[in-house]
Amino acid sequence: MTETLISLISILTGIIAANTFGYIKKSYTFGFTGNTLIGVFGSILVLKSFGRLGFNPWSIMKDGSIDVSLFVINILVSALGGIIGLVLAKMIYRKMNA
Repeated sequence: MTETLISLISILTGIIAANTFGYIKKSYTFGFTGNTLIGVFGSILVLKSFGRLGFNPWSIMKDGSIDVSLFVINILVSALGGIIGLVLAKMIYRKMNA
């Protein structure tokens, strides 16, 4: 598995998490397209912000083999980033339309 593939899996995880959260909590949805865009940018923002703690794709593939624990942390943080992005976007949307 390469660093690029790990990055794409992380982004896909953010998309899935944002869409799933939007489906479960109807008050936080922007529709499929909106949730997808917010999931992409939310997961990238959180991963880039906190990835320097050691769970970025280059640290996961440091020795040429995959570090499963760092990969799982990366996936969880990416999912959390998609959800946080969706919640923050909805908070901003509500403030602007209040």
